[in-house]
Amino acid sequence: MSSFAQEWAQLKSGPAGRGGMRLAGADDGNGGNGSGKGDVQSSKAAWTAAGSAVGELSGDVKKALTALETGQQGLATGGGVESAAAQSEVYESWKTYLDKLSGRCTALQGSLQRAGNDLLLTDDNIKGLFVELGKQYQDTPAVGGEGK
Repeated sequence: MSSFAQEWAQLKSGPAGRGGMRLAGADDGNGGNGSGKGDVQSSKAAWTAAGSAVGELSGDVKKALTALETGQQGLATGGGVESAAAQSEVYESWKTYLDKLSGRCTALQGSLQRAGNDLLLTDDNIKGLFVELGKQYQDTPAVGGEGK
């Protein structure tokens, strides 16, 4: 069995069809994407469609959050019932997670649509949009479950 480094080197070594790898949309020198430029192509429509899809996901997350809040109504957490207190803690962690996820989707939607509108920007500027988004929204650690 070969190592990861050996397999990766083999994948990178040649064009597709001969054990190599290439990006979808990249010209393989044989008119693969019809551009003859030998690079990956992008379009404003693709960026806009991606932004719209993420925007729809944000709407779905908000619907899920509403359903979660509706299901939580009327649950008594007092009275010393441990399962109710644990359920309340799980609810709060999911509420926090879904709130942040919705915000992340909204921010990502804006970045994707901006990238589509600003195709004249350099690749470094577009990458910077997503680096900043990554700094603002980091995954949250798991909550509960251990010793509860």
